[in-house]
Amino acid sequence: MHVGSRTQAVPAQRTSSDGLLTVGVEEEFVLVEASTGHLANRAKEVLAGADRFDVDLQPEIAQYQVESASGICTDMSVLRDELAVARRALIERAAHHDARLAATGTPVLGLTMPTPLTNSPRYHRMAQEMGALTNDLAICGCHVHIGLPDDESKIFVSNHLRPWLPTILALGANSPYWLDGDTGYASWRYVVWNRWPTSGAPPHFGSAAEYFTAREEIVASGAAMDAGMLYWDIRLSARHPTLELRVSDVAPTVEEAVLMAALVRGIAATALSSGAPPVTPPPHLLKVAMWRAARDGLEGFGIDPVTGAPTPASSIVASLVRWIRPALEFAGDYEMVTTGIDRLLLDGTGAVRQRRAFARRGRRDDVVGFLVAQTAPV
Repeated sequence: MHVGSRTQAVPAQRTSSDGLLTVGVEEEFVLVEASTGHLANRAKEVLAGADRFDVDLQPEIAQYQVESASGICTDMSVLRDELAVARRALIERAAHHDARLAATGTPVLGLTMPTPLTNSPRYHRMAQEMGALTNDLAICGCHVHIGLPDDESKIFVSNHLRPWLPTILALGANSPYWLDGDTGYASWRYVVWNRWPTSGAPPHFGSAAEYFTAREEIVASGAAMDAGMLYWDIRLSARHPTLELRVSDVAPTVEEAVLMAALVRGIAATALSSGAPPVTPPPHLLKVAMWRAARDGLEGFGIDPVTGAPTPASSIVASLVRWIRPALEFAGDYEMVTTGIDRLLLDGTGAVRQRRAFARRGRRDDVVGFLVAQTAPV
């Protein structure tokens, strides 16, 4: 596996007074009917009274989707509390409209096409420009934002995150069902989303200037209406001064969302503190690794980002944690991360747990009930 050269001058300082990188998380959810478990087109009603909760809750592209966003955090316990408050607010609002909140990368029941779009000029223009790509956008992700000193730092960290994208995707896999049943994939959301022309793993960039040139070229081509439609798995946020990782399905639980945030921050902090050149898997091998992660999750084999060899996914996760352990310990996150990963290896990812809920009686409405219960913070 090729290791790239470091061509950028990356500041060594971190971005908060306690020496920790800042982090924020966005979570997307579906609303389902309380009586049937089918999708409920009630986002507008659910969000109408949400401002009283003093949390950031927003609509998404589909009328049955809602989104929450945390504030800027350095302490993972604070992040956990913020995400829990947002979920509770959405659960309470949904209940007032005979709906339930479900954290799943794809819906289990009631998907119809085309997607009933939220009434927004932007979304209607997307449908006009992108055609049938907007017909089945019933997908929900977890986006982790990391605060970094400048654009060169963001590109440097992006290059270091890039080889670990399959591992993060595998850990967060939570979307095995689509339309008529089981897809055979752990993250079907990633497969659906990867059809867009600006999605997938980003290239390795030598500088921020290269990144911005590529972004301008993509917008000029018509494949994106603007910078906000650059949908790479890692991107420089168009709205915030952050690096945004977008590869994961929405986390089944608050704890798993916080785990993802801690891992991403650990990679970013390790990259900055070491200054070492990143591993740069070739595009064809990274694409294969992403496919395997979407299909298998933590089950079976992944592609080792350093050697390029098929390797048990659990071993690749262990390699990642060993590499970022000093950063995790510095942040006080090591015990939380290792406990969370052990739990995933023992109990299974969200995809595994969804299938287990189905296997009990062979009913997908049981899966929806399980998801609703699991989504609620404990």
